[in-house]
Amino acid sequence: MNIKIKQMVYAGLLTALAIIIPIQFGFLKIIIPPFTATLAAHVPMMLSMLISPAVAIVVGIGSTIGFVLSGTPAPVVARAATHIVVGYIGAKIIMKNHSYTKAAIITAPIHGILEMLVVIPFIGFNVYQLLIVTAVGAILHHSADSVIAYAIVKAVAKARNKDIYSVFGEFKLQQDILQLENTK
Repeated sequence: MNIKIKQMVYAGLLTALAIIIPIQFGFLKIIIPPFTATLAAHVPMMLSMLISPAVAIVVGIGSTIGFVLSGTPAPVVARAATHIVVGYIGAKIIMKNHSYTKAAIITAPIHGILEMLVVIPFIGFNVYQLLIVTAVGAILHHSADSVIAYAIVKAVAKARNKDIYSVFGEFKLQQDILQLENTK
């Protein structure tokens, strides 16, 4: 199967999960105003980072749509939109031959800072709510969902007798080959 078609299929599946999680799994929501965290909401984004930056962007958009459709307040939707950037950065890190763990660690503070910045128009400059509740809360939520995503991809990799970087396909290797062919 063509690499682009495989990526579109994975993007569709992960986007569906990113939409369904906030709509159907509200019982997994932790609320510490103005911060809310729906456990596993970042998992599709984390998994998409193992496929490609483009897939991560699509899944981030899907996450945003999921929070819109679930009827969550505008600050939560704005925070969900940060998944577009965080997923893209994480995928780029992994594409440069770095580990999933390294990508999760590097993107955690980026995620926290972005979420903190996007809620400023909604809550103002309350340092405690911005820095401690939102930024630190986002970093902790990101970390928990990183562990969940890692457990899922590790289990799938074990079942398929592959490593976590090729469980969805040899996308990095195939993209490198395509780039070499295009330079000839």
